[in-house]
Amino acid sequence: MRVKASFLASFSLSLLVLAGPTFSQGAPIQPLTTTELVAWLTAGVSGTRLARMVGERGLATLPTNRELRQVESARAGKELMRVLSSGNVQSAQIGPGIPAGLVRANAAARAQKFHDAETELRAVVAANPNNSALHFALGTMLRQQEQYDDAYDELVAALKLMPDLAENHSALSYLFYRLDDGPNAIAEARTALSIDPKNSEAYQFLGLSHYSLGQYLAAIHAYTESLQRDPDNPDTYYDLGIALHAAGNLPAAITAYQRAIQLRPAFWEAHSNLGLIRHEQGDLALAVEEYRVAKKLAPGEASVRNNLGNTYCDEGNFDAAIAELKELYREHPEWQQGHSCMASAYMAKNNYDAAVEQLKIAVHQNPGGANEHRVLGQVLMLDNKPEEALHELEIAVSLNPDSDVAHHLLGTVLFEQQDLKGAEKEFREALRVNASADNHFSLAACLMSMDRYQEALSEIETATRLDPDRQLYRARREELLKLMQTNSR
Repeated sequence: MRVKASFLASFSLSLLVLAGPTFSQGAPIQPLTTTELVAWLTAGVSGTRLARMVGERGLATLPTNRELRQVESARAGKELMRVLSSGNVQSAQIGPGIPAGLVRANAAARAQKFHDAETELRAVVAANPNNSALHFALGTMLRQQEQYDDAYDELVAALKLMPDLAENHSALSYLFYRLDDGPNAIAEARTALSIDPKNSEAYQFLGLSHYSLGQYLAAIHAYTESLQRDPDNPDTYYDLGIALHAAGNLPAAITAYQRAIQLRPAFWEAHSNLGLIRHEQGDLALAVEEYRVAKKLAPGEASVRNNLGNTYCDEGNFDAAIAELKELYREHPEWQQGHSCMASAYMAKNNYDAAVEQLKIAVHQNPGGANEHRVLGQVLMLDNKPEEALHELEIAVSLNPDSDVAHHLLGTVLFEQQDLKGAEKEFREALRVNASADNHFSLAACLMSMDRYQEALSEIETATRLDPDRQLYRARREELLKLMQTNSR
């Protein structure tokens, strides 16, 4: 993910704010308000975490019944509501009440209408510019919309106003992670944990940050720490599964994904990733099963249909692959994967014209892809279109001069067109990359057609030595020896 230029322009100045100690150890802890609680709930802070915060800091004012109903409707959860009713209040006075715009923003956020929530919160923040929680909520809504410059500004404002709150640091950690800035993401997560070692979310974001830097074992450790503090978080199990998969521990990754699904049965992403692992393990039937569940849960998700179609191809279920991928392109005409797989399915059914059509789409979408040009050239050869095949294969070898398959195919087309010198050059290039028995044998066939029998015999003998079980090589060697004897008379 690219960082916007305006973000980079302000970044070095902002680091001056974050580089040193961000809070005074002797500063008094301020009690919380119901407005702050609803703002944090709007931003996704859990009711369990807020209950602990209220227990630690207390409430600034006595909440009214109306405020209690508003907090409850913001999905506070039973634990937070129990704490709010416990009487841990610093003052018997009734506060100013929760702003109506914040209540509307909370409802919009819960409905994932983040722009509507942002609009409401901007007005509330303008009226309450010194409320850290409101800046935090607005920053979260902006981050949800990938407006990272503005989100950063709001989260820094929240941090300045309440530097001793772990969530302000962990939110910045996640933002840095989304901006592919792993080192700063790690630094902010660690700061959050220095303030609140029990903060499971900070450990989760620390894991994400380590993962983004390819530090998989450190990520696994951080996720494990997070789960020790919040053992029923399906997202953390999902992230753990990804890190374990990347680290090569497939059995543990499977267990993590399965636990995520137990906690959230509709977790289609976990089913899809399980499908990837099953496919990687070669258990295509189980892969198909997982992808089908994922498709049922998320029928509009293009990646699932793509993976399912590819798995059908690998199974040899070509009709199912074609049907799945056709539906994918009907629903998502912009999708740019799977055309090579669909071409393979058509090739297996000897429908070369349809295969060529799919491969031309793949080449159009990725004109710099040597593999796409090579496969298209190969299918054009099978479709008896040598001139078009020649064009594609020349492009393929120019894009990837170290593909022996591309050189071999190009040599084959030139050989069939009786351009023997050109064919010899390509077969020798194929041998340069990969001195295989087949490449030696193809060069031998070319040399025989050029009446260079002694050189051809040397190549055939090399091919026979490399693959002594191939009867074809021995038969051609005998034919060549007879031809050489005849010509010597």
